[in-house]
This record gives sequence, C-alpha cells and structure tokens, in this order.
Amino acid sequence: MDVIKVSAHSRSTAVAGAIAGVMRDYRYAEVQAIGASAVNQAVKAVAIARTYLALDGIHIVCIPEFVEVDIEGQERTAVKLVIEPRNAPPPSASVAVEAVVA
Repeated sequence: MDVIKVSAHSRSTAVAGAIAGVMRDYRYAEVQAIGASAVNQAVKAVAIARTYLALDGIHIVCIPEFVEVDIEGQERTAVKLVIEPRNAPPPSASVAVEAVVA
C-alpha cells in the first residue's frame, strides 16, 4: 500500500475518495503533505472521507505526526496523517456526519 501524497493543488474530494477506497480495502491509510496549503487539503480530505465511510458503517480516527522526507537531496518536514478505524462508533456519529455534510 502506497502513501497518499497531497499537494496544495489536490482536489480534496478526489483525495477523500482515495482515502475511502484504501480504508475499505486495507482498513489503514497514510496521507502525506508538505506545506500549509497541502496540509489544509489533506485535512479537508480526511473530513470528507469520514462522511463517505460513515455511510458504510466505518468510523475513522486520524493520528497526525511529523516525518522527515528526502526531496531531491534535501530533508523536508512533512505531516503524515495515519488513518485507522475507530474501535467503536462514536456516540453522536449520525449527528456529526449531518453537521459535516450540511
């Protein structure tokens, strides 16, 4: 399974679809972004993917962390979002999904 890489120009809905697909197949996904705009798109994508997956009964959590990546010989700090299924659905899952969709 590859890391889903997000740029500032990535469409958040397309990334959300990729996250949802990987979560359905593997029950685990990693999203990586470098820079404020890319991280913004990645976080929006996780929120959108959450609504996609909630419709299938899959509730997710996102664990952020910093990672060092090598890009053309230079070390850069990226934000990695580890996405995993939540053990139990949150008590207000249906309310939260409605709030995100609205």
